[in-house]
Amino acid sequence: MARRTMWRAAALLPGLALVAAVAGCGSGGGEAKGVPLVQQGQLTTCTNPPYEPFESRKNGEIVGFDMALIDLVAEDLGVPQQVTTAPFETIQSGQALNVGNCDIAASAITITDVRKKNFDFSEPYFQATQALLVPKDSGVNSLDQLEGKTVGYQKGTTGEQYAKEHAKPKGITIKEYADLGLLYPALQNGQIDAVIADDFVLRDFVQQNPGFEMSKKFDTSESYGFGVESGSDELREKINEVLARAKQDGTYDRLHEKWFGFAPSEK
Repeated sequence: MARRTMWRAAALLPGLALVAAVAGCGSGGGEAKGVPLVQQGQLTTCTNPPYEPFESRKNGEIVGFDMALIDLVAEDLGVPQQVTTAPFETIQSGQALNVGNCDIAASAITITDVRKKNFDFSEPYFQATQALLVPKDSGVNSLDQLEGKTVGYQKGTTGEQYAKEHAKPKGITIKEYADLGLLYPALQNGQIDAVIADDFVLRDFVQQNPGFEMSKKFDTSESYGFGVESGSDELREKINEVLARAKQDGTYDRLHEKWFGFAPSEK
């Protein structure tokens, strides 16, 4: 079997102030196999690392399960994937897509009714739920045990929504962080007592940090989807086509095992 060649470059978009500037530069758009693109000759993806194993920086490149799946789309279109980073709030609100900063939002984004008003989603490609991360010796396995304590969450996520709806009413102080790169150290340094976030990213953290445990799942039954600008039907249909083929021919399972360490059937 021939080895696939994947091209990808990473660019950094540090904040909201640069979104419009980035959107205003470049060749003014292009297309690949009838699919309109924001930049000629490349499929541009917005993401927000670190969010392992979905997206993270490794050796100067942004890689992960999400990036691997979008690589399949780029390969089908015959163009390289170009990855840019942005605050998750910019991505999940649809702003990054709607100003033309990228073609696809790929950042472990839960499909919600609010987000569907701001941009279109592919078919679901992953199932997740909110969960609780605590120090392993804490004995905490419910929110009730955290009254008077502090719980952290990532801004703009469904973890934020869960913390505000379920933790705050129990007398828990909730604290917001821009990304996991700030949230995890706050827990490790004792600045907060627990974290609410998606179960699979917490599972990955625990594997690398055995002093912590995912002590509770909250069964929020969330589905991830890839985002495209509202009305970008050609690209949305192409993503769905590639995802369906990857699930049928075993590619999805192989990528899942590579990035999570086990097959989907073993969840």
